[in-house]
Amino acid sequence: MRRGVLAVFLSVLMVVSGGLYAQERGPVTNLPMPRFVSIKASEANVRRGPSLTHRVDWVFKARDLPVEIVAEHGHWRKVRDRDGVGGWVHHALLSGVRTALVDVDMSAMRTRPEIGAPMRAQLERNVVGRIQSCDGTWCRFAAGGYRGWVLQTEIWGTKPGEVIE
Repeated sequence: MRRGVLAVFLSVLMVVSGGLYAQERGPVTNLPMPRFVSIKASEANVRRGPSLTHRVDWVFKARDLPVEIVAEHGHWRKVRDRDGVGGWVHHALLSGVRTALVDVDMSAMRTRPEIGAPMRAQLERNVVGRIQSCDGTWCRFAAGGYRGWVLQTEIWGTKPGEVIE
């Protein structure tokens, strides 16, 4: 019994201290938690709990919006948005396609992953785009018909320093 309590304590300690050791896994999917996904449907009900009997608190009305899964229960995923607001969404309304929100005003999309590279476009705050890859500093990003490189710190939809291939 003491070992079980110690294991739970150490897991909580790792999460609180930044989770530098082993990443937590979802109990249903065994996928890393938390993790980013996107809204697949044009409308997705966000419920107070993980079932159809729970009240709908609000509705996501933007396809491809990135959200972060923070819990799993059966066919339900507890998600939160950039502002930390969240609730339970049925897994069928989510996609593994990685998208991100531009999180700064007028983010520079560049032709190469370098600060001095020519600008391809300037992206306004809240523009949603598709992440094609990230090297931990720069992300290859497609938005509004443009493709280029944006600083990973200027988008919301990846963990700091995350590499996406």
